[in-house]
Amino acid sequence: MDQPTIAIVGLGYVGLPLAVALARHFPVIGFDVDAERIEELRRGHDRTREVEADDLAASFLKLTAEPAPADIYIVTVPTPVDASNRPDLSMVLAATHTVGALLDPDRPATIVYESTVYPGVTDEICGPELERVSGLKRGTHFRLGYSPERINPGDRTHRVETITKVVAGEDAETLDLLSRVYGAMNGGNIFRAASIKAAEAAKVIENAQRDLNIAFMNEIAQIFARLDLSIWDVLAAARTKWNFLPFEPGLVGGHCIGVDPYYLAHRAQELGHWPQIILAGRGTNDGMGAWIADRLHEQLRARQSRILVLGLTFKENVPDLRNSRVIDVLRRLEWLGHEVSVSDPLADPDEARREYGLDLIEPTGRFDLVVGAVGHDDYRHWTADRLMTLLAEGGMVADLKRIWRWEGEAPPFRVWTL
Repeated sequence: MDQPTIAIVGLGYVGLPLAVALARHFPVIGFDVDAERIEELRRGHDRTREVEADDLAASFLKLTAEPAPADIYIVTVPTPVDASNRPDLSMVLAATHTVGALLDPDRPATIVYESTVYPGVTDEICGPELERVSGLKRGTHFRLGYSPERINPGDRTHRVETITKVVAGEDAETLDLLSRVYGAMNGGNIFRAASIKAAEAAKVIENAQRDLNIAFMNEIAQIFARLDLSIWDVLAAARTKWNFLPFEPGLVGGHCIGVDPYYLAHRAQELGHWPQIILAGRGTNDGMGAWIADRLHEQLRARQSRILVLGLTFKENVPDLRNSRVIDVLRRLEWLGHEVSVSDPLADPDEARREYGLDLIEPTGRFDLVVGAVGHDDYRHWTADRLMTLLAEGGMVADLKRIWRWEGEAPPFRVWTL
């Protein structure tokens, strides 16, 4: 199979950059069930901002909202958690059913999963489901592989074409095929995992490790607050040690770090092991928004106030609103009786309304408190004078992410930070 046709199933933050990169070397079909998304991409607009319009225009990627047969199918759909923080595999299963219906006994195919799952999902859930839907036999008519995605939204350095790609296959032939295909786009920078389960496990612990390190920072921020001690001042000193890890406190959201540990914890509990450390870290991070809101309420002396929150996306310089934990701060402040408005230069207003019932505003007016919640570059360029235009008399700025670093004289308003 010199030039296999590849179908990317799901064209979000993971699937689209992968599809564009692979389309430089192979015939690639980009499939998404969202017809509006397909039309946007055909017009050269990527709402995720991960692929530039020029790269889309120059790509040979074939875009479609209708499933099409291929030699290799790569599934890149989201894997969130439900309201009880249990893995939601509905989109992976829907994609599996779509692929299963396309399988042809006369055209043996390889199905690769990039969606983040707990160890065992590809072998124990997706494989049997493909057999059930297609009526075909794994190992004869189709084979399975896994390659964990490592997309970091907004990161222009660690791109899918430049990072090490972990690949796994159910047999040596599949592993060789995937190593060649993925290696074509990243100069052969491939790591061959020992098994599909090992590759699945690697993905979830990569993000669980970051989650736990941030949880430690959040906990010590809470401790130091009782000492009237800024964690940023502590970190500035601690970072001078050569092996100190430069993690920072904050609101842990998004579709990876705030989700993947629950996948690992779920699998652990299925196996009869209670994952104390993983769930403790999740508990700390999930509670950080309410803790921050309570501290701000104290700073306002429990007086009902007008508050402007700057930033709603889950991290700086990306438009992604999925699982944003800024909403935890906002909802708690509202519950405490404050009037809260939100502004974000990157978030889609329609999506904010649909996901959170929020109407985003332009950053104008006078507020008792301005909260720098997300460190977008737009905000980092703001001066003290710009912030003063938003503050009522005696107003305060809360800088959750150390967005503003005042040089020389202190700003002419109160500043609260972690």
